[in-house]
Amino acid sequence: MNAPVIDLTTISAVVFDTDGVVTDTARGHAAAWKHVFDVFLRGRSAPFDIEADYLCHVEGRPRLDGVRTFLASRGIELPEGAPDDEPGSPTVHGLGLAKDRLFVAQVDKYGVAAFPSTVALLHELRHRGARTAAVSASLHGRKLVASAGVLHLFDLVVDGGDAALMNLPGRPDPALFLEAARRLAVPAARSAVIDAALPGIEAGRKGGFGLVVGVDRPVRAPGAGLAVGGDGRGDELRERGADVVVADLGELEVRGRVLPWSP
Repeated sequence: MNAPVIDLTTISAVVFDTDGVVTDTARGHAAAWKHVFDVFLRGRSAPFDIEADYLCHVEGRPRLDGVRTFLASRGIELPEGAPDDEPGSPTVHGLGLAKDRLFVAQVDKYGVAAFPSTVALLHELRHRGARTAAVSASLHGRKLVASAGVLHLFDLVVDGGDAALMNLPGRPDPALFLEAARRLAVPAARSAVIDAALPGIEAGRKGGFGLVVGVDRPVRAPGAGLAVGGDGRGDELRERGADVVVADLGELEVRGRVLPWSP
């Protein structure tokens, strides 16, 4: 197993996923999805399970892709609907809109917190000359980073709004990560990706990034008695392409400084 090190003599930029890596919002997403799907599934199928369903079919994907992927896993087909559907209506858009409304209400009520170890790592990377970007499949990615008070620690943010404007596919396609690297003007081979979701790790590997770091941090939905994701997904993160896996970004050691290089 490789040591958890970011060597800035070979890596010049680091691209961070947002939910569960920068901001402590993964559990909010999980709770919102569980509420929406449990209401929809009543009388149709077993309740939504955070470990078996959220982590395997929804986490890290754009909202509508998450709806489609989860429903397909249950053998359920729904019409696509439209962006102006009533939230909660039995369409792909309707379920996605219901989740979005619930999640935004949680953010507005409780705010957003950044992980202290991530903030410390960002300060260290920038002190040593590395460029940094935050990536999110969410349309609210930029808002979340700003609300957490860490927008100034990133050179740029690429979120679901950018993906929609540019028609970029969601993870496990590497398009969002590659767009971040392009805007940073650093080749993927000289960039690192840090993600906690399996599709994101797969995207980092498919995109040819020089280092892919998996974060095996538990996801606990508010009110849930069990933390899931963490202490058990390390092997799966490695199988999807992670070079190293850590439970917390405080375990990552940063070495060297960014040196002049030529593409």
